[in-house]
Amino acid sequence: MSYTLFGANVSPFVRKCRAFLAEKGISYTHESVNPFQPPANFRQLSPLGRIPALLDGEKAVADSTAICIYLERRNPSPALYPADDYDYAHALYLEEYIDSGLLPVAGPMVFRPLVLGPVAMNQPLTPAVKEAALEVVENQLAPMWDYLERQLGANEFFVGNQLSIADISVASAFVNLWHGGVDPDPGHWPKLAAFLGRMWARPSFAELIAEEQKPWNRREAVAAV
Repeated sequence: MSYTLFGANVSPFVRKCRAFLAEKGISYTHESVNPFQPPANFRQLSPLGRIPALLDGEKAVADSTAICIYLERRNPSPALYPADDYDYAHALYLEEYIDSGLLPVAGPMVFRPLVLGPVAMNQPLTPAVKEAALEVVENQLAPMWDYLERQLGANEFFVGNQLSIADISVASAFVNLWHGGVDPDPGHWPKLAAFLGRMWARPSFAELIAEEQKPWNRREAVAAV
């Protein structure tokens, strides 16, 4: 089988799929696609024009959730979805919590002004822009982090105490915040902060984060404002 994954590597949805492929030990080709300037035929792969899209031979699969489920069914070992029915449902919910809850806030209201705007859109990072983004973190993202902290409990992973799509989804989303110098305070969210450190140290994430250092890591620039 021959897989090609399309999408910009800084997208948390593309990163999720790439980390999933790495944890599976699946070889693939990655083709970078800018969703704002996609190639002419991209909607044949992704009807909504969104990234990522996967091509398996002549079969196209769009949407990161659909892609990961497809890859799991095609490559069941090692399993990255829980076998228990409730755990399976909970892992899917946590993925959706990130995809439809956290990222629609973190992306346009934090990552975009702190990272994407200055890097790709010629939008200066000013003290007022930074203050507005950090206000979103405090008022909107922090309660979501509280939920994730409670969900971890005393466990190393979110569901069934073994690596699953839930862990990959959470870890991927927080990389974009990290690029913008936004980190869960270990004093307030010790379990979540430790979890992210463990996940990002895994080769599946460490290699992707290293790829993104230029131009996306804006931690020093944000701190200097």
